[in-house]
Amino acid sequence: MKMIEVLILKIEDPGCFWVIIKGCGPFVDSEMEYKKLHTEMNQFYNRDMEEVKPLTLEEGQVCVVFCQELKCWCRAVVKSILFCADHYLTECFLVDYAKYIPVKTKNIRVAVEAFMQLPYRAKKFRLYCTKPVTLRIDFCEDAAEIVPAKRWDSAAIQYFQNLLKGTTQIEAKLCAIEDDNFDVYLYVTIKDEKVCVNDDLVAKNFASYAVTKEDTVNSAKSQKPWSSLSLKSSPEKVINPALALWPMLMQGKVHNNLETGDDASNSFLEKTCKKIAAPALNGKTESTVRATVGFSFKENINISAQPTVQVNRLLQFLNPDPLKTDDIHYEQQEFQKIITEQPPIVLSNKIEPRSTLETTPLLVDLKKELLRNKFLGPNLTESYCWPPIARGCDSVVISHDGNDPLLYIPPVLTFLQSGSCYKSLPTRNGPIALIICPGWRKAQLVFELLEKYGRCSRPLRPVLILLGLNKEEAKNVKLQRGCEVIVTTPHSLLRLLEHHSLLFRRLCHLVFDEVDNLFSEASKQIFSILEYYKKTITVEERESAPHQIVAVGSHWSKHIEHLTKEFMNDPYIVITAMEEASIYGNVQQVVQLCLNCERISVLLQILDFTPSKAQKTLIFTNSVDETEMVYKAVKSSSIFCLKVHKEIEFHFKYAVEQWKKFFSSGTHVVLVLTDDCMPSLGITDATCVVHFSFPASPRVFGARLHSMSDNFQNVLQKTNTATTLKSVDQVYSKAKSILLLTERNGCHAVGVLRYLEHTEAKIPPELCDFTAGVLEAKEDMKLARPLCQYLKRSGVCKNMRICPNRHRVHLQIDLPQKMSDHTIPMAGCVTIVPLHIVDATNYFGRIIDKQKDQYAILAGEMIEYFEKARNKVCVEMVEKLALYGLHEEGLFHRVQVLEIPPKEEKCFFYNVTIRYIDEGRTGQVQVRQLFHLPTRFQILPPQAVEFIVCRVKPIDNEIEWNPKVTRYIHHKIRGKPHEAKIVLALGNTIWVEPMVRVTKLSDLKTSINEYNIRSEILSMGMGTDNPEHIKQLQKLCKHPKMLAVEEKTLQTLMLSFTPKRSVPERDADSPQSVPERDVASPHSLLMGENSQMTLENHQCDAPSELKKAEESTQHRKCFYPEIKWFQKEDIVTMKIKIRNIHDYKCEFFGDKVVFSAFSGDKFYVADMELHANILKGKSICVIKNEEPVIILAKDKKEFWSRLLKHKNPNVSFDFEHWEDFEDKSPFPVGAQKAYHSTALIPEEMEESSEDSGTESDD
Repeated sequence: MKMIEVLILKIEDPGCFWVIIKGCGPFVDSEMEYKKLHTEMNQFYNRDMEEVKPLTLEEGQVCVVFCQELKCWCRAVVKSILFCADHYLTECFLVDYAKYIPVKTKNIRVAVEAFMQLPYRAKKFRLYCTKPVTLRIDFCEDAAEIVPAKRWDSAAIQYFQNLLKGTTQIEAKLCAIEDDNFDVYLYVTIKDEKVCVNDDLVAKNFASYAVTKEDTVNSAKSQKPWSSLSLKSSPEKVINPALALWPMLMQGKVHNNLETGDDASNSFLEKTCKKIAAPALNGKTESTVRATVGFSFKENINISAQPTVQVNRLLQFLNPDPLKTDDIHYEQQEFQKIITEQPPIVLSNKIEPRSTLETTPLLVDLKKELLRNKFLGPNLTESYCWPPIARGCDSVVISHDGNDPLLYIPPVLTFLQSGSCYKSLPTRNGPIALIICPGWRKAQLVFELLEKYGRCSRPLRPVLILLGLNKEEAKNVKLQRGCEVIVTTPHSLLRLLEHHSLLFRRLCHLVFDEVDNLFSEASKQIFSILEYYKKTITVEERESAPHQIVAVGSHWSKHIEHLTKEFMNDPYIVITAMEEASIYGNVQQVVQLCLNCERISVLLQILDFTPSKAQKTLIFTNSVDETEMVYKAVKSSSIFCLKVHKEIEFHFKYAVEQWKKFFSSGTHVVLVLTDDCMPSLGITDATCVVHFSFPASPRVFGARLHSMSDNFQNVLQKTNTATTLKSVDQVYSKAKSILLLTERNGCHAVGVLRYLEHTEAKIPPELCDFTAGVLEAKEDMKLARPLCQYLKRSGVCKNMRICPNRHRVHLQIDLPQKMSDHTIPMAGCVTIVPLHIVDATNYFGRIIDKQKDQYAILAGEMIEYFEKARNKVCVEMVEKLALYGLHEEGLFHRVQVLEIPPKEEKCFFYNVTIRYIDEGRTGQVQVRQLFHLPTRFQILPPQAVEFIVCRVKPIDNEIEWNPKVTRYIHHKIRGKPHEAKIVLALGNTIWVEPMVRVTKLSDLKTSINEYNIRSEILSMGMGTDNPEHIKQLQKLCKHPKMLAVEEKTLQTLMLSFTPKRSVPERDADSPQSVPERDVASPHSLLMGENSQMTLENHQCDAPSELKKAEESTQHRKCFYPEIKWFQKEDIVTMKIKIRNIHDYKCEFFGDKVVFSAFSGDKFYVADMELHANILKGKSICVIKNEEPVIILAKDKKEFWSRLLKHKNPNVSFDFEHWEDFEDKSPFPVGAQKAYHSTALIPEEMEESSEDSGTESDD
């Protein structure tokens, strides 16, 4: 594309500047047309007609505004709206002048379509592939380095502005267009010299060349990340952007050798670089230059794999960085190391990898579509698996990225284009390819990718089929004519086959997505599908048609081995995850538990001193010292031992020579080494690997195992029946892996156990016991986490070992929360209104009090208050966890701020994350939409309660509900009152069954059940019965964990063992018949009406429970927070001096307050008996300046002489508020002393209180 001349309008930084394009071209309109447009606009809008005044305004709206500075009407876009005292003020962007101006709403008009025909004159430009950098100084190391930055440095912006101001001509070369941004190479002419601004900023160390994060990731995965990805079929010219920096090009001249191809530009660069850099680098340039010049650039498409490394090194020759002159040799070594290191891979058949997109056997149009979606090139796995899949061969692919559908979609689409090979198939409607996914969510993703990339090929008309248990739904399935690809799940497919067995007579390709998960969740169904496929392809008339099975996953298993042997024909197996390759190769895995100090003795016991066959053992360590220590110990045991580590690199050649020698039977060779030496040695014939030091990551573990790859078994080789009679050592391959697991690696015990279970190896009983202890400890550390959502919804968490949430019930945390004057009901029938539908069985809403709905009263008061304009006070600075008001859809809501963006990301109007505390949903709003919420509207606790419908779960072992069911339930129940019976209640969650919609028939004076939620879900066929749901939760409630650290929990437990007052008999189904309990035990509160525990049982178990509580108290520490207080005549304000709290609770009683919260890993509790009584219904706890503040409403208007009944050194008077009411206060001046004690442990607190001779501040 030729150069376009531009005129700069406004400069923000090199990544955002506004220009006017001069001359003529596809983006340019005549200057006279714009003048005519503005003349006609001003004539039209100066008439001041009411018809063109907007009725409503919203952000992003295109309009016409009057600019006071330009004294004319201009086209604009509304960026933000601000409410002032008597009018609205909008911030508008003038699209023809690139200016932001404030405009009153009276000066805004509707944009008439006739004035919108011309494109916006101001174009937004940014420098292509040019990212900011900054200088980072390390004072500890006394060093400095240039690193990428998030924003442009002020010096870079100033230099950029000065460069453009001093130029006589500015030209741009368009490279790409993204949204409204034009990515360009910018050229300026200064004193008859043309300079590329992009390269000049890089050369001056103001910027660096960079690509997007996705490109970098894909490039890193590629086998040859430095190779170009140009397409031979593309007609566009390839020009290297770095050439613009050379002096001869700055003079406006083009070198004769500068051609459009890669070879010419590369040879020219090599010659020039040698001339410039040879003296400076002392002859060490050649390899670096070759590494530099292997990239290319195309107009409009960025396909350079590593521009940052290449261009920066090229510019290094012109303007060497004084901060990095000593690192050139090191960088050269590192780059050579990258070239020589090839990621390990295991193949069953020889495959020629296609490491560049240009050489892959894909359709040309498909390659272009991949590039348009910023796909740089195939990674290591794709470079090996695409060729056999594209040829129609049976293939198994196991990789860390095994859940990525792009491993098989491009080559499968390519093979489906060869329509001639399907001519022998029956001429009827039916799919040629079938893709089976483990769940509906993955099937939806695969279907969307097929539609996206299927546009590049002949029409395949893919169809997504997800069927429930409703048989009529399966009978009525009809495929559109020409459908050649079906995406489904195993259970859905079998339901379809029951009624449409002839539908798959044309089936040729069977693809299993996440095959390991398919076999673990539905192995019976998968083998049924395979048997059906096997029968289908054996028909005589289909002998010439292709038949292919592709299985892609992350883990190898015995089921996959059976799949390859029984259902595949000479399959290609590609495994890039070495820990999985060892399972494929039948490597014997052994885990030895020992203490860290005993590793040497355990190692010597493991080593075979008199092997029957020659053995080669590698012992991996993490440090040079460990290598030397192990080497000495093994050598002293009369075993031929070698050592290699980074400090004796000269010894590498000798070690390799000794290792490769032929050894007779009975010889044992041991090599002790560190992980960083493996790539240089290239060992693949070891028979045993000992992990003396625990591997740093699974990839390191896999790299160690790859050193035995020559001894991996090939599972595809036919074995005779005598194999079953062999010993354990003979069944396994020659390779053996021994892992030493010590107490220092206890955190990895769960992962080790999971891997051993996956390999089906023998698991030491002590490892199971140790892992159980680790899991127990991890569960204890999840005290501050919420109860697992899967546990709540279905009663079971499938991934309990790795799930970050809590799986135990805790007495104090899961006690019912306060709603108003009462806590959440624990039993009986209630009226609920679902307001936020999470999924088909999980909702948030409110419990309706039929006698006195306090939220309805509050909502009415809020509407009455905020209807007055003077009360809508916008918030200037929000606080985290604070409450505010929000007007939305005609209603006023109470919201709590959950997240505030960092200061560096804040703009004039920034967004904050909020939670609607009375509805349960979350969202994002602009801070200007929030109003100050008076204290009286904050008194009522949050009304949102979580409801879960019991005894129903998704079909087919799914963990998430199908969106079809969720949408149906959402439309049916949202905002409508329902009657529900409480089965269980924990914290803020109640489980209900049944939940019904009751309709009153006023004429007949009766009510009917319109529908039952559980029955509705079951009738759709997407849900199934879950009888164990509540039973599992009740088991947890019968054995709850006890937070003995909190004083209130102990008190509640003690009170629960005392006799209760008699309770009249009641009807369990009547919501009005549930009496308020005076004192309830924690167990009865958690279990509700389902609890079988009686008062006598409590009395019998009291001593043992108290003893457990006391023992727990000795092991857990509870901290008492520092509290500052002051008062007025009617209220007392208490400031709790702890910050960044979570999971806080504050409970009010007539004569006491109990506050508890977590801060970090510490648990704080303050149980305070007050000097006088308070009004608990009007007392509140709020968060201000990230600290909790408790406001107590006094029962009588009077000044208290003290706060607490008893002394407490952690509670002190706040003298900052002393002068406001000094005359009225009964405190004698000077008699008080503020204690600034840190949080004390309860036992220490009591000793301090007794020994202190100072008057308490309360």
